[in-house]
Amino acid sequence: MIFVYLFTMFFRIGLFSFGGGLAMLPLIFQSVQDFGMMSAADFSDLVALSQVTPGPIAVNAATFVGLNYAGLPGTVTATVGVCLPSFLLMLIVMKFIERFNDSKGIQGAFIGIRPITVGLIASSVVFVSETVLINGPLISTKLFSSGAEYFNLIPCILFAVTIILVGVFKMRPIRVMILMGIAGAVLCG
Repeated sequence: MIFVYLFTMFFRIGLFSFGGGLAMLPLIFQSVQDFGMMSAADFSDLVALSQVTPGPIAVNAATFVGLNYAGLPGTVTATVGVCLPSFLLMLIVMKFIERFNDSKGIQGAFIGIRPITVGLIASSVVFVSETVLINGPLISTKLFSSGAEYFNLIPCILFAVTIILVGVFKMRPIRVMILMGIAGAVLCG
């Protein structure tokens, strides 16, 4: 029964998510939260691991959830579940793309899907940043205090430095991940 649930959960996510792995993260997060599969902090770890391991983020996330929840068979089940819809949809789309390539309705649908994709990626940033930057598990140095919530100083600094390195200095993301991983190990370890 658990394997049917994992497969259908990730099949549904793979079928109704547009915009790649980052856009799928809110749906994956909501699904694992609805069924108590992992905490928000564990999900933040999942996102970090999905980013630094080779392969698509959604596939890595599904693999991690499947392994965490049902071992190796769960890994295979969740991974196939998230990949199968894309595979099937691409087969169908490739068969009919030439007929509808100039359709104003199809072009309009893509124009409507693009901002939704940006919104889903932005919502991923919001829920991951809440678990990492606010009340994060690494340290208790307070930057700003507002009741029971506080911003963790070192993760906030690493976050800002990452944005500057990638956005301003155009440093390659893999180098920034390695650099920030080392900085986190030194400063928070």
